[in-house]
Amino acid sequence: MWEARAADGRAAELTAWVHAVALPALRGAAGLVRTELFSAPGERVLLITWWTGEPVPLAEPPAGLLGRPVHRWSFTSEHVEP
Repeated sequence: MWEARAADGRAAELTAWVHAVALPALRGAAGLVRTELFSAPGERVLLITWWTGEPVPLAEPPAGLLGRPVHRWSFTSEHVEP
């Protein structure tokens, strides 16, 4: 999971950066199963990816787009219900 808070008023630009840079960098990566991109109140942008192996690291967004450093977490799925 990748989560960033955009600088004030720059969430749309950060989301555009994810579409233009981060998502294309992930496409076709070995082990990538699925990606989902979310936005949230507080200028937050969230990218969740599912992998069958080691995730590919993402480039850092331009510093001017960020309100604070990007946070990254890795999780292990414990249970899924359809």
